Formats: sequence, structure tokens, C-alpha cells
Amino acid sequence: MKKKVTIQDIADELGVSRNTVSKAINNCSGLADATRERILQKAVEMGYKQFSYFNTISGVSASLNFPREAGGGREIALLSAKYLSHSHFASLMLDRFQQEVSELGYTMNTHRIREEHLQNRILPATFSPERAAAILCVEVFDRPYAEMICALGLPTLFVDAPAVFCQGLLPADHLYMENTAEISKFVGQMLRRGKKRIGFVGDYRHCQSFFERYTAFRATMLLNKAPVDESQCVRSNESEEIKARIQSMKELPDIFLCANDFIALDVLQALRDIGKSVPGDVWLCGFDDSPESRLISPPLTTVHIHTQIMAFSAVQLLLSRIKEPNLDYRTIVTQTDLILRESTGDKPEDNP
Repeated sequence: MKKKVTIQDIADELGVSRNTVSKAINNCSGLADATRERILQKAVEMGYKQFSYFNTISGVSASLNFPREAGGGREIALLSAKYLSHSHFASLMLDRFQQEVSELGYTMNTHRIREEHLQNRILPATFSPERAAAILCVEVFDRPYAEMICALGLPTLFVDAPAVFCQGLLPADHLYMENTAEISKFVGQMLRRGKKRIGFVGDYRHCQSFFERYTAFRATMLLNKAPVDESQCVRSNESEEIKARIQSMKELPDIFLCANDFIALDVLQALRDIGKSVPGDVWLCGFDDSPESRLISPPLTTVHIHTQIMAFSAVQLLLSRIKEPNLDYRTIVTQTDLILRESTGDKPEDNP
């Protein structure tokens, strides 16, 4: 059996520290571009798990499979209904994506979808379909508006998407982080630790990823014959509503599992407001591995999203769609990893 390539293997090959390799792979700040590129190239060559299929699937690595002049100055339009702060997982992904497509001759411009655009089903005034070679949608979760974008007939990729429910997939390519395996792993581990009362916080109708995280939680509880107390779940993303619901709970769960890190931060504050501590009184888990998740006290147990591989996958999906518009629509799901921290009584060395 072929030996699994580790971060340490890459570090040994290049004569750098394990921490430096980890920073490059996870697109963290503090590295010179030349160092980052050298490490990523070596990871591809050695077949590291995030990049192993770059050498086996035609068209995945834009820098290897598309000519530099491919873009010809045409625009890839980023449409987003949310301001993507540095803490949002997509901001790191988009940094890498923009770097890759710019080297291929494309420009990337951001067009903010505001509330009036959603209500009136109109495109931002800054966006011109005639100038665009393709559309990249991030935080576009309004289904009718997403359908309007698809109807433009341009190559379109959704990074996450409106929750599917009974409506089916949109006629476009889709890119997701893996939302179910690590949630199921987390819930299973907590149940084995004797933490039977788990409440979910977040509106599963918000987007497909939230829906998948919620259904993974419910399915794992069901398969382990662990009941879910609906009074200990909060179907909202709004901080004030979350605070009010937690304050009104007659009994708190053992764990709050949150749809993302930002919701987890709201839960943490709501618990502090009623004199409860994490992890002393309640354990807490988020999703995204945002910078805040590592800086708050206690550091937050969460699920890490690999933004580098999402960026490369986005490049592959969009550029191959531009080249072959009649391809069947594709959905790519990229790996995530559970990170155990102090908010669930863990220490860094408890991670595999």
C-alpha cells in the first residue's frame, strides 16, 4: 500500500518546519509568496491528500492545464450578497482564486448584491453580463435570485448554495466543503463521552451547508438512539434571538453545536450573560475554523475548511466550464477536519 504523505514528509523534503508547511497548505498569513508556492508545488508532486488528484484529473491545476493567455482580460464576476470579511472562510479562498485566474489573464471584480437587488430581482449596476466570461457566486442563498443568475446563460459556479429541500439543484456547478462527516464524528465522540443532551443552533434553511450540518447532527443522534430536545435547539442565526432563546431555556444542554463559528461566538456571549461558563457549564462547537475561533477564550472546537483546495477546485470548475460549456453540471465536495479545543474540554494534542 502506498505510504500516506504527511505534512512532516513535505517539511523534511524541503528542509522547513512542519508549522511552515501547515501555514502554506492552510493559506495562513506570514509566509513569503515564493515559499508558499514552493511548498504547494511539492505537496502536489508528493501527492499530499488535499492535492493528490491534481496529477490524475485533467484540467484541475489551472497553472498546468490552461495557457496563461486563456483569459484575454475577460472578467470573472464575483457576486455576493454579504460583505466577505477576512474572518469569512471564503475570503482566504478568494485570495488564492484571484491569484490563480489573474495569472491566466482573467480579471476578477466583486459585485455586491444588496437587499433592493434581491427584492426587485435586479442585477447590481456594476455588473455587465456582456463583459463577464463567468460568474462566481458566494453567499447567494436566495433561490429565485440564484435562478435568475443561472438564466443569464453564463458559466456559473456556486460556492455553497440555497438549501435544496424539494427544489433540486440549480443548473450550475457547485462547490461545497464537506459538511456531514466531521459533524457526525463530533456528535458520535460527544455521545461516547456521556454528553447525551446536544442542542443545535442555526437556521438550517439558511443555505445548503447549514442544512447538511443540521441533518448530520439529527441523523447521528437518531442512529445512536439519543433523543433531541427541541427546546434546547435554536433555529436562528440572529444574535438577539439566540440570546433570548438561551436565556429562556429551563435547562441547558450539555453541548451547543453551532452552524458556524460566528453563531458559536453569539452563544458564548449569551451564556456569559447568564453567568454560565464554557466549558465549565456547557460545551461549545462551531464550524469554519475562523481566526476568532483560535483567539477567543476558551479556544473553540470547530471544523476546519481547507481554503486552498477549495480555491483550486473553483478554478478547475469555472475554467473547464468556460472551455466546455456543454459539460454535465458537477458538484465537488472538499475535505474538512474536526479540530478539538478547550471549549469541549480538549487540548491541541487530543487531535489526531
